[in-house]
Amino acid sequence: MMRPGAKQYVVARPLYSEDTFAEEHDKVYRQRKTMLNHLKQYFTCVMPKRIRAWLSLFCGHWLDENLSDQEAGRIDAVSGVNTGLITAVLLQEHIISVGPFPVLCLMIGSVVTRLVPDEGPPANITGFEGLTRDEQRDAGGFICNSRMVQQVGFVVMYLSDTLVSGFTTAAAVHILVSQLKFVLGLTVPGISGPLSIIYTLEIIFDKITSTNVCDVVISLVIMVVVFIVKELNDRFKSKLPVPIPIEVIMTVIACGVSYAFDFKTRYGIDVVGHIPKGYEPPMAPNLHIFQETAVEAFPMAIVGFAVAFSVAKVYSVKHDYTIDGNQELIAFGVSNIFGASFKSFAASTALSRSAVQESTGGKTQVAGLLSAIIVMIVTLAIGFLLEPLPKSVLGAVVIVNLKGMLMQFREIPYLWRRDKPDCIVWLGTCIAAILLGLDLGLAAGLGVELLSVVLRAQFPRCSVLANIKGTDIYKDRKDYIDIYEPEGVKIFRIPSPIFFANIEFFRSKLVEAVGFNPLRILRKRNKALRMIRKLLKKGDLQWTSKGFLNTSSGPIKESEDESNIEDLDQPTDFKDLPARIDWNADLPANIIVPRVDLHSLILDFAAVSFLDISALKGLKTSLKELIRVEVEVYIVACDPYILEKLHACCFFDDEVQPSIFFLTLHDAMLHILEKHPESTEKKSDSEKIITTVTVHHPGGCLRSRDRNAPDPETKF
Repeated sequence: MMRPGAKQYVVARPLYSEDTFAEEHDKVYRQRKTMLNHLKQYFTCVMPKRIRAWLSLFCGHWLDENLSDQEAGRIDAVSGVNTGLITAVLLQEHIISVGPFPVLCLMIGSVVTRLVPDEGPPANITGFEGLTRDEQRDAGGFICNSRMVQQVGFVVMYLSDTLVSGFTTAAAVHILVSQLKFVLGLTVPGISGPLSIIYTLEIIFDKITSTNVCDVVISLVIMVVVFIVKELNDRFKSKLPVPIPIEVIMTVIACGVSYAFDFKTRYGIDVVGHIPKGYEPPMAPNLHIFQETAVEAFPMAIVGFAVAFSVAKVYSVKHDYTIDGNQELIAFGVSNIFGASFKSFAASTALSRSAVQESTGGKTQVAGLLSAIIVMIVTLAIGFLLEPLPKSVLGAVVIVNLKGMLMQFREIPYLWRRDKPDCIVWLGTCIAAILLGLDLGLAAGLGVELLSVVLRAQFPRCSVLANIKGTDIYKDRKDYIDIYEPEGVKIFRIPSPIFFANIEFFRSKLVEAVGFNPLRILRKRNKALRMIRKLLKKGDLQWTSKGFLNTSSGPIKESEDESNIEDLDQPTDFKDLPARIDWNADLPANIIVPRVDLHSLILDFAAVSFLDISALKGLKTSLKELIRVEVEVYIVACDPYILEKLHACCFFDDEVQPSIFFLTLHDAMLHILEKHPESTEKKSDSEKIITTVTVHHPGGCLRSRDRNAPDPETKF
């Protein structure tokens, strides 16, 4: 019964198969573009459009559209000062703070060491003659660094939000562990490679008795104060004109107190110390080194860019703005080429500074610009003022600002309840990145993510559909009570592309859905035909108007002849028999063939986006097996691209014909009921499938290529 006030639509149209629809409706001819056409179009694009495209790559959106210019300026000024007083920076980009990344620096260092080892002669490279070892390493580092400009932006399409969340959480754990030595006042050597975090923690725990109590006290005080003030900033952000720059305040206070009481001498506290002034002179690249570092440079570009983009993606989702992978990559590449000429570190993202900048309210590149200006001022003029600053203060500030990333652990229960494969991707990426390092962890996370996609496509949730009574709607029969299934008809749906990895799964699920193996039935029927022919030839079996009649008094044994086994897979042939055999009727004694109560099968291809050649062959085999056991097969809602491919690949023959394709599931069902009226004879009118539907668009209009389109009440 229709609910009160519900809208209805009524459609009156012919029953359409794909062939009949194509006969009655002319298609617009569209010439398919080849790869060559796309390349020509790309390179012959009008110049203004090309200029705008390139400008969009080099120039990002600097201001946050959700903030007024005045508000953004106030917040970014505070954030930029906070970030600038913490560490050095080469290039700023939206929210994330760009700077040295330890893993990337280690990767570049390994290549530089290969070119210029600690002991022995350097590699035979033109231009190394007459240079000191440090100058040779500077030259090698320049090339490795500048190779980051390679366009590997395509990688970002494989970084899902789940993977990024797990990866950045692992990165936060690495940063947390790296800051413990400053907070505890311990001397811990730098360790890289798999399980480096475990080895680092082992050293820290071994030296825990040597902890500098003053460093711990300073760190705890800094962390408590910064945490409380940041919570107040967050709670009263609507009332505060700008966030309280607590990091700056605590840094200045710690600097002053450390200088006044001489923390370094009295308590043995490790301080920032001497900060070199100025910058190194620029140097030209050595093209010979490009050839020597080409192989190693590509994974460096992948790791450095993927880390930076992962962090940027977290903040873009949090603050609702979009990022362009290629634009970000070009920005990193250009900054690395420019910075490398001045012997700078490789630039990716400074995770700790990014956390500080975001948590202090920085939401545009203005904060990054101010941060760069602050660092430039410090390195050129007033760096000496930060010399007494305890490193434990910096470590404490970094740890507090990691709260946002570390709190991503709370996503695990939600993901486990909502999507277990995504939860496995999160856990796999996070654990791998923690234990193996961020570079190998990222690769492992990508592997887990791609494996989850393959498995989802390889083992989709297939279903058998049924009609919702009184409608032209079909749903999974397990999910609804008020359903109707005509006798002898099955509707099978696969919600996935069909390709080489899941074609056998598709075929097995199809057999499970219909309730029998068509190939096995076909072989049994052909074996039965062999026996019937032999019995007729011997005279032990005769044909009468009432069917077969046994004339032998002895038992009839089933033949064990398995010769010409290939013939058993061929269509049943009745040409030399007096009549066709009804396989569901009683057969001569000892001849048993399983009944097949199914006369029609509908395959719903609405969710099938593509078929490859392997799947095409497997599908045709399955269709032929079903057709040969007298089951009519229909395919509905097939994508036009797939239909074109089937025609192009000579899919159709005398058995599998184009007429099996129908526009909609309901069209195919009505066709089946018209062809097999016995399927609904025993059902009451209320249980039968509706055969007419009308559509009504109140106050609407029809869209047509013909300007003389019919009015909205016209039936079609």
